[in-house]
Amino acid sequence: MPSERFRMETVEALRRSRKGRLSYSREWSPDAAQEILDKYHSPPELSPCSGWALEKMLSCPPKPAPLFASSSPVQESVLIHGLSSFAPDASPSSHLVSTPQSTEAPHEAQGYKDWRASESDHDAYTLPSLSKSTRVDGLIRLHEEIQKLKGKEELKQRLELQEQVVKAASAEASELLKRFDELKELKRHQECQHLRQEIENSNKEAQGQQEKLKEEHRRRAKLMNRKLREAEQQRQRQEELDRLHREEQQEHLRRLYSIQEEVLRINQQIGLNYRHKDLPGIDLSLYSNRGNQICGEVSGIVHAANERGFPTEADVASADHVLLEMHQLISKMQQEIALTVKEKKRHEEELVAEAAAAAAAQERKEELQKLERAKLPAPKHGLQVKAEETTMQWYQQLQKESEQCVASFSRLANSKDSQDKKIKMDLQKAATIPVSQISTRAGSQLKQIFEKIHSLLSGKPVSCGGHNVSVTQHPEGLEFVYFKLAEKFVKQGEEEVASHHEAAFPIAVVASGIWELHPRVGDLILAHFHKKCPYAVPFYPALKEGTSMEEYQRMLGYQVKDSKVEPQDNFLKRMSGMIRLYAAMLQLQWPYRDRQGAHPHGLNYAWHWLAQILNMEPLADVTATLLFDFLEVCGNALMKQYQVQFWKMVLLIKEEYFPRIEAITNAGEMGSLVRLKQFLEECLRRKEISLPKGFLPPSFWRL
Repeated sequence: MPSERFRMETVEALRRSRKGRLSYSREWSPDAAQEILDKYHSPPELSPCSGWALEKMLSCPPKPAPLFASSSPVQESVLIHGLSSFAPDASPSSHLVSTPQSTEAPHEAQGYKDWRASESDHDAYTLPSLSKSTRVDGLIRLHEEIQKLKGKEELKQRLELQEQVVKAASAEASELLKRFDELKELKRHQECQHLRQEIENSNKEAQGQQEKLKEEHRRRAKLMNRKLREAEQQRQRQEELDRLHREEQQEHLRRLYSIQEEVLRINQQIGLNYRHKDLPGIDLSLYSNRGNQICGEVSGIVHAANERGFPTEADVASADHVLLEMHQLISKMQQEIALTVKEKKRHEEELVAEAAAAAAAQERKEELQKLERAKLPAPKHGLQVKAEETTMQWYQQLQKESEQCVASFSRLANSKDSQDKKIKMDLQKAATIPVSQISTRAGSQLKQIFEKIHSLLSGKPVSCGGHNVSVTQHPEGLEFVYFKLAEKFVKQGEEEVASHHEAAFPIAVVASGIWELHPRVGDLILAHFHKKCPYAVPFYPALKEGTSMEEYQRMLGYQVKDSKVEPQDNFLKRMSGMIRLYAAMLQLQWPYRDRQGAHPHGLNYAWHWLAQILNMEPLADVTATLLFDFLEVCGNALMKQYQVQFWKMVLLIKEEYFPRIEAITNAGEMGSLVRLKQFLEECLRRKEISLPKGFLPPSFWRL
């Protein structure tokens, strides 16, 4: 701007002037100020050049020149005022003086030269009416006033400049303060943002740690709950083991008492035979004495067991051994008596025997001729080659009932109507799906499955596939469900039990309960068993004339697909599964009943099956497998039910029937024979058959 440029030029000119080049003391003190004030108030002193100035002024003639031509109006008025103050009596014309161009005093060294040089250029002012000293004094005072005015003007300008500088500095300081506050606020905001971010990160980290702690707590709680459940299960198992142990001890004690009672009874029988008067010439005192000794041994075992508080398995085994010896003793005595009686009668019936022998020989000859004509093999040592007539009649009756059941729902099975097809599919699912869900998980689950099947057979609607199904939806629905349910039970034995032997017991207990409430289902179950596994009768089908080999293999229980017969291992596995399920059904009853009734197909059928199969000639590989599976599942129940008679049958299998199986077994079929042999030897050694694997304990029904 022009004003700014002009101001800067003025300042620069002042700085280059003589006064601007003077040095000022920046250190101001009261002493220096007092000294300056003293100098100011002291009377003026003339310089060494004052004489020369006065002489010059007086010697120069006055010139008519305006007073202070080059001075400003202010200076002019001040000068006139100053002159008038020093010469009050002078006239106005006498106060006019000429002003030199420079108001500064010359230096002592060169002042005179400068003054002389200026004489020719300027006219001197004269005040003729005043004295020299007065005029000099007035000029000095005039100069001092001019200097004061100039100083005040410069001071005022400096103060204004200083105020402007202060204002500019204040504005700049305010602006800087404002910027500083903004920077400070920005920094505070950034710090707050950073702190907030750190807090958020810390919260996230804390939340992560908390989630980890929660997860760890859940894991530990889950582990603790599992340990508690395991501990509870262990406690329940221990209680169950203790209860079983107590029951076993009580059973051992009852067994000891029954053995003692049996031994005493046999000893009484020996005593009666010993006192028999119709047997002259026979000394039975040895048998009587040995019987008394055996009774003493049994009494000692019972007394020792009572002193200990409970009998052990060794005590029961010893008592069984003694009882077996007692049976052998009376058997020998009876044999000796029988031989004596026979010898006695032999003399009386010798002639009759000869005639009878001749007649018997003739009859035997005729019988052999008949067998030869019929081309049938003669029985070996009294064993049969086929089942008894009553057994075959029972088998045929069950198959006939199964065929009648199939015929009763033929219209539903062969219907092309979509509604009938849907009803048939829903009924089949409602009957078979619950059976597939049977497991060893808990008794409560079996109860739900049983109730669902019972409700379906009772005509009540049951839920299946999201809607209700009932056998009343079709007149043939009940017969169809009977057949499919029985078929599914047998199929579970063929598939599930064959792979997992322990699955036989939950399936068998549900089937037994349904059998008891719905006998028709039980008959159909037997019919399916006999058709898929004829050895459950037991029945060994014979090859008849006109029967193809494939059909005969199906009759034997083999699966034939595309003229290919299943492998022997697979066949034996399926037969084993069905026999195990059948053996489990023979001994189990449904526990949730109001009153305990008779088993619909109980252990008497198990005894009949075992006796029937021992009366028939064995089959290689099949008979050994079936006997082992049946005895392993049902042997414990038969032992408790029939006791001594059962052990007689086990001895019969071991000593007489097992050699027959061994005689017809090839080298590659020894696996099942070895298992049966080891099982029989272990049972006879321990005098006990253990509970089968997977047997449902009482605690199972409390789950």
